[in-house]
Amino acid sequence: MTAPVRTARGSEELIRAEEPVLAHNYHPLPVVVARAEGAWVEDVEGRRYLDMLAGYSALNFGHRHPALVEAAHRQLDRLTLTSRAFHNDRLAGFAERLAALTGTDMVLPMNTGAEAVESGIKVARKWAYDVKGVPADRATIVVAADNFHGRTTTIVSFSTDETARSGFGPFTPGFRIVPYNDLAALEAAVDETTAAVLIEPIQGEAGVLIPDDGYLAGVRELTRRKGCLFVADEIQSGLGRTGHTLAVEHESVVPDVVLLGKALGGGIVPVSAVVGRRDVLGVLHPGEHGSTFGGNPLAAAVGTAVVELLETGAFQRRAAELGAVLREGLAALVGRGVVGFRARGLWAGVDVDPALGSGREISERLMREGILAKDTHGSTIRLAPPLTVTAEELTGALGTLEKVLTS
Repeated sequence: MTAPVRTARGSEELIRAEEPVLAHNYHPLPVVVARAEGAWVEDVEGRRYLDMLAGYSALNFGHRHPALVEAAHRQLDRLTLTSRAFHNDRLAGFAERLAALTGTDMVLPMNTGAEAVESGIKVARKWAYDVKGVPADRATIVVAADNFHGRTTTIVSFSTDETARSGFGPFTPGFRIVPYNDLAALEAAVDETTAAVLIEPIQGEAGVLIPDDGYLAGVRELTRRKGCLFVADEIQSGLGRTGHTLAVEHESVVPDVVLLGKALGGGIVPVSAVVGRRDVLGVLHPGEHGSTFGGNPLAAAVGTAVVELLETGAFQRRAAELGAVLREGLAALVGRGVVGFRARGLWAGVDVDPALGSGREISERLMREGILAKDTHGSTIRLAPPLTVTAEELTGALGTLEKVLTS
């Protein structure tokens, strides 16, 4: 990074300034980031930190990746927004390449991950009525306990996290919740009204929970046999994070619909998408769903550049190779403050001995040592560095975690 740009106010003063004017819907770590490049960020006082969270996987390619910044600059000089009232010259190319990358037929561009989930729900219900023949307003969607799909009113309606739900009812009906990683329970919940099974291939917010081998293949077989859709939420797990383009590829599974977001915008603009089979997304007709900003030229330009980075397979291979370094390093910490962990690619949920502190407290200690990570629940922290991180940086971060846990 170049020389830091100092602000007129320091970290503590800026944090205090937020208190009266920002809604208190987040509890961020007490660090004020001013600049970033690659896997590193810098606060307003010029202190550097290794980013081991990467914007909850929105920054898979690191901060300000040159190819993505260049794509954004180039498009900013030409055209940023038309709305979908008109065509733009970037959208078709983006959709074609994203469909090819994910092995799907059609793309529905949106902006945020929650919008992609909401759109997926609408598509599944419309398909159930128009194609499957479910009676009007009777469609159900089966989801997994401990899920995290977003925070809109409909999405928290099928959350099992009381912090996300409490105080926000009445809730949207039409969802059935079953335990994650339980095919028998899933089979019992699916009936003739079921439009779709909506699951995360890896549950991120729950602590990077990885299902048993065969679970995703079982979901695919069950949904096909029962005549409903398999909708995979790959908003956090997708686009290289786990060592494949999509996490479902670890079991060679092809869902009917895949939900994408976060890394699709390269950490520059919000970009999300619903991708899937033509006979599923084809149920939508003009006026039934839309978004003023969805598919805008700037988003399409950046999204295309993201797809170009993934088309080579280099980032997927990098995540797989460095994932081995991450797993090996975490395995060495078991019994040294770590009581267990789950990892796939460059993504891990680390369970710390509760006697050493909560996940929040461990994250704060890491921050003071120059490592940015974040807790999930209890004494679990998640690690998800940019895919641009080096092996040396990764081992250094694990060494700092050991220091924090054993000192």
